[in-house]
Amino acid sequence: MRMWNVYPGFMCRQHLLGEHREIHTIVGMMQKGRKISGTKYITNGLIEIHSLNARHQELIREMLGRGYHHNSPFPHDLVLWTEGNIDPDKNILELMNRCPECRKRIISYYQKYDIVP
Repeated sequence: MRMWNVYPGFMCRQHLLGEHREIHTIVGMMQKGRKISGTKYITNGLIEIHSLNARHQELIREMLGRGYHHNSPFPHDLVLWTEGNIDPDKNILELMNRCPECRKRIISYYQKYDIVP
């Protein structure tokens, strides 16, 4: 499980929808009372509990902007605590190394806005 916490426009369809699905997996684990605190997902910087709802909203905006459907709301009664820390800059590099489509989207964004990474 992983939250990328990068600009959603950087991600290809697979990574965008994958992160969305994984957020719902994390939420489901929390609702079932499964232990997340202190797990490798937290200690390795793969998820941020306190960012789940905000990140879900960011992903939905991007999904809808691409014409995808969304029918899985975030539970508003879920108690979120501050735990986990994701490094988005590290994750941009990871996406660029893993996925040619994500790399293309990231480079295109930087060129469009004349940004030097």
